[in-house]
Order: sequence, then C-alpha cells, then structure tokens
Amino acid sequence: MSLTRLLDDKSVQGLRCLAVAWRSMPAERDRPAVDDEQDLVFAGYCVFVDPPKPSAAQAIARLEAAGVRIKIISGDAAPVLRHIVESLDVPARGLLTGAEIAKLSDEALAAHAAKTDLFARVSPDQKTRIVRALQARGHTVGFIGDGINDAPAIKAADAGVSVDGASDVARAAADMILLEHDLEVVADGVAEGRRTYANIMKYIRMGTSSNFGNMLSMALASLFLPFLPLTPIQVLLNNLLYDVSETGIPFDNVNEREIARPHSWNMHELLRFSLIMGPLSSVFDIATFVVLLQGFGASAEVFRTGWFVESTVTQILVVFLIRTSLPAWVSWPNRVLVASSLATLGVALLLALSPLGSRLGFGALPWPILSIMAALGAGYLFMAEILKRIALPKWHSRARRYGRGLKAAG
Repeated sequence: MSLTRLLDDKSVQGLRCLAVAWRSMPAERDRPAVDDEQDLVFAGYCVFVDPPKPSAAQAIARLEAAGVRIKIISGDAAPVLRHIVESLDVPARGLLTGAEIAKLSDEALAAHAAKTDLFARVSPDQKTRIVRALQARGHTVGFIGDGINDAPAIKAADAGVSVDGASDVARAAADMILLEHDLEVVADGVAEGRRTYANIMKYIRMGTSSNFGNMLSMALASLFLPFLPLTPIQVLLNNLLYDVSETGIPFDNVNEREIARPHSWNMHELLRFSLIMGPLSSVFDIATFVVLLQGFGASAEVFRTGWFVESTVTQILVVFLIRTSLPAWVSWPNRVLVASSLATLGVALLLALSPLGSRLGFGALPWPILSIMAALGAGYLFMAEILKRIALPKWHSRARRYGRGLKAAG
C-alpha cells in the first residue's frame, strides 16, 4: 500500500513512474516468459519528468476561441493528466478512464465523449473508438499523435496529424506532419486554412454569379438582336480580363468574423448567391441594351463596345463589394487585389475606347453614351451593395460547431 501511495503522490505531481523489479532465474532458462512476471523483488521507481510546453496553453486558447474543442487522450494515469491540465490552466470538462470506456457501448461512448474532454489510461483501440464516437455525433475530428499506438486513431480521424520525430507508423498514417513540435503551428494552420477557404469562396461566388448573369444576358439579347451581342474574340477578352483581375484574391484580407467559426461547403448558399447577383447584373445589361438600341440607335460596333465597357467595369468593380458581407467602406481589400483589379480595368478601357479597339471589332463611343454607361454602372454597384446582404451568408449567426479538436497526450 505504501508503494501505491508513493505512486499516487508522484502522479499528482505530474511525474510518470516506471517500476523496476527483479528475481532469480534458473540457469537453464534462455528466454523470459509471461509466467516469470511473479514473485518479483521491488527495486524502486524510475521517475520521469515530461512538462508541457508553456506555449501549449496559448495555442489551446486560440483553438478554443476558434471553435475547435480540445480533448486530451492519454495512456497516463488520471492524476498525471489532471496535473497537465491544471499546469496549463486549460478548462476541461469531465474525465473518462479506459476501464470506464470498456464498459460503454459505442452509442453510450458517443454521448459521453461529446461532453468529456479528458481520457486517461486509454488503450490504442479505445483511442480509435473515441474518434469514431465523435464522428458518429457529426463532428469533424482531428487527432495528433506520435507513437505506434496512435496510428489507428490518426488513420481514423478526418485530419490525422503527426510530427517529424514520430514513429514511422504514425507518420505513415498521418495526413499532415508537423515540422515543429508546437501546437501554435496547428492554431496557425486553422486560421490560415479558414482564410484560404474564405478567399476560395469569394472566387467561386464571383465566377458563378458573373457567368450566370452573362449567359442570361446573352440568351435574352439573342432573342431580339439582329447581330451577335459580342463577337467571339470579345467574349474571350472579357473572360480573360475578368480572370486576370481576380488574381489578387488569394492575397485578400478576410474579416475576422468570417474565420471565427468553422464552416463547410454549402451548395445552397452558393446557389442563392448566384440566383440573386446573377439576374441583378442581367437587369442592368438589359437596361444597357435598351439605352443603346432605343435611345441612341447604336450600330453593332457601338452596341458591342458599350456593353463590353458596362459589363467589364461592373464585373471588376463589384468584386470590392461582394468580397465581404460587411459594408464595402468598412472592410478594405488587400492592396494586391486593388492593384490587379484596377490595372486590368485600365487595360480593358484602353482596348475598348482607344484606336486599338478597332482591331477587336470595337467602335468609338460618344460621350453621352459613356456618361449613361457610367450611370448604369454606378446604379448596379449601389444595388449590389444592398442585395449582397441577402445573398451572402450571415457569418455572425453561424455559431454552430462543426468540429472537435483532439490531442493525444501520450
């Protein structure tokens, strides 16, 4: 009993203990057997110190603030695990031991795992069970581990993570390998991943809504125009310039509230955005058609030039509005995006309005037409700023948790 108390005392201090014992063996015995592990003479404990990194507390706080719940799964005894949590001042709910987990069905474990953050004396297969249990509750699970025993859980997780100094099996099972042994890297990765996802969604929303609007306008124009609304080379030029203008999106700033919580692919939101913003551009395209044909009796070359200017200007400038759910004058874009967009816009106007345009099938635009095109463009941007509040997802109301973070302590 005194040895058990000593072990408990060391565990409470966060120390890991390895018992050392010996016994005499027959001279003819050439290899050990399971039955030899009895009648041993206790020699003492080897006590190991493995303090957590001070930076771990800050990293865990960052992940928790980002909506990633941290759960610590360890093969250590419960007192050791509690000491680690207390030393890092990490808020944790509940504790389950391997013995308790063994008595639970998969359904019961799923219910307990969702509201438990500490798991002690856990076997390798139980780590995998915990991952599966959280997944069964609809959570996206990440698991960090470095030992052979962690490999099954790393493989089962949605995002398996290991470190470069881990066992070969753990590294082979991992989706990602950290080159630095620091949880701050994980927190940085979560933030950067969400920023990248947000910018990817900007490009997808802009591309789908723009293409949908352009196709709708072309289809309507073909019903009553005796000539092509734009020649093939002009269509290709319009698409090329628009794509070049968006090359700055990967560098764009992202609002904090858009990356404050995890989010997943939502086709319904993308469809809603396209069905609102696409037809909006078509409404102003049709207004352009009416002005050019009924108001000015424009020729084919003048018509194409006027629509090309209106379409290109609105497509490029609306990027600054629909890149954020906040008012455009509150959330400023990155300088790279500003430079790529405005430079491309300048090239588009130069090609359409200068003598170079004649080689591309454009004609000279009188100032009255240019003034009305500018007015229509301003009206479109004004309406886009208003309607984007309906079309864009409401990030501030999406406080649901899509995932849980898991860290294997040992």
